[in-house]
Amino acid sequence: MPYASRKHVKRLDPRGPLVFDARALGPGSVRTEERAVPAPADLRVELVSIPEGADLHLHVQLEGVAEGTLVTATASAPLSGECARCLGPVTSATKVRLQELFAYEAPDAGADADGYVQDGDLLDLEPALRDALVLDLPLAPLCSGDCPGLCVECGVRLADAGAGHGHAQPGAEPPPWPARDGPTPAGAPVPELRKER
Repeated sequence: MPYASRKHVKRLDPRGPLVFDARALGPGSVRTEERAVPAPADLRVELVSIPEGADLHLHVQLEGVAEGTLVTATASAPLSGECARCLGPVTSATKVRLQELFAYEAPDAGADADGYVQDGDLLDLEPALRDALVLDLPLAPLCSGDCPGLCVECGVRLADAGAGHGHAQPGAEPPPWPARDGPTPAGAPVPELRKER
């Protein structure tokens, strides 16, 4: 994420659920926090999302370094969405780990423009957490690993339809020999197909 310009940035609210105070951290000092916070809106890809307001469980380690605060965090969250094969409901969970440096100041214009900047002694974990969670969401979630999907003819869910589900092809002729229940006995002649002339 590009460094934010300090000219037009609204000050962070220190009471925000994903805002952390790094005031007491000096170089070499470490603090660990556990939080359960509501998930922000729009943590989603096309078929799956982290529901807004769902509990995000965070384990956050803040470490003071010369350039700013090094944040190492683990986040766990529930997922809900639709199966990519059968469009049935999918519920699951995700767990991501991230490590980001929140710099005291944005680098010079010629330097790499990616990263995060602290707002004084406060840092907002939401942008970094959003990046990590959304990039970890499955693009094609499945209700089960062996989901057969939908019937291409009628759209019924094949897991519900059963093994005998099928459709006769319109205009198809029956085979020129009677159907057998088992394999052809050894040595039995195989019927010849009629050739059209």
